[in-house]
Amino acid sequence: MRYRTLGGTGVQVSSLCLGAMMFGRWGNPDHDDAIGVIHAALDAGINIIDTADVYSGGESERIVGKAIAGRRDDVVLATKVSSPMGPGPGERGASRRWIVRACEQSLRRLGTDHIDLYQVHRPDPTTDLDETLGALSDLVHAGKIRYAGSSTFSPSTIVGAQWTAERRGRERFVCEQPPYSLLARGVEADVLPTCETYRMGALVWSPLAGGWLSGRWRRDAADLPSHRTRTMPFPTTLSHYDLSIPGNQAKLDAATELAAVAADAGLTLIQLALAFVTTHPAVTAAIIGPRTAEHLHSQLSAADIDLEPAVLDRIDAVVAPGTDLNPEDTGYGADVLADPRRRRRAAGEERSTRTT
Repeated sequence: MRYRTLGGTGVQVSSLCLGAMMFGRWGNPDHDDAIGVIHAALDAGINIIDTADVYSGGESERIVGKAIAGRRDDVVLATKVSSPMGPGPGERGASRRWIVRACEQSLRRLGTDHIDLYQVHRPDPTTDLDETLGALSDLVHAGKIRYAGSSTFSPSTIVGAQWTAERRGRERFVCEQPPYSLLARGVEADVLPTCETYRMGALVWSPLAGGWLSGRWRRDAADLPSHRTRTMPFPTTLSHYDLSIPGNQAKLDAATELAAVAADAGLTLIQLALAFVTTHPAVTAAIIGPRTAEHLHSQLSAADIDLEPAVLDRIDAVVAPGTDLNPEDTGYGADVLADPRRRRRAAGEERSTRTT
């Protein structure tokens, strides 16, 4: 296992990060089995685990907490806040009120007195960045968290957070968690260079593109169901695999071609996919999300693979640098463009502003 420094923190983390989204009812509901997967990952040298309060409604955090009991000092523990945790309007977002309350709840579920990396899961357009950073700074000063980070922020929001932290004397985000894979390379154009500019680490999620790069999806086996469509509560999960969407058809075609690139290099498609994202100089670690021990072992070997320039050139010929084959995979941009209220002035809004 290789280790890299997380941004400018000095903290050494493995180049593969164990993502815990699939532990619990969204993926593997067997706690003992999931704990076994976590222990196997730690034994293999992975030392960073990433979860979130929203994963299986807190169940993932509880499983992780049980798994690291007695091994807490060996683990860089990361979790996230801001996604809805209940029906009430006060049970989500990045306000001071919710961040402090959610952090306490995560600490209880994780069975620890501190979180190493506490990340804002998605930007909260209703909350000023200074309020969010102020709350996170107070948690750092109280010893509840060690560092703060962001997840799926746009480049401009990443920069805005850095400027706010500098000007207001807040703790800054030390890393970003963007989507990045062979099929979703958009972050190469701006997000990852921005992380390098501000010496932020990058923990990239969905390096297997939600299963598209598992080796199962190819032109001659395109009707395979995804486990996630049966277990995850998000409507967008279904559209992620809908082959009537041109972007998904493009992903299927690319995955088939990339499988041939991997075979010619003597690799599995999984190995190619993980080695590719960790090749980028801005990437600290790729977040893998195994549901079973078999999934974990199929991914561990990628940590020590170096891709030859000729292989990387062939990848570029299949999916051009900085390209998202399906624009919805951008992550931070899709929600903004999908909501008309974010790009259309309400009727009469300008007139009412002038008269107040």
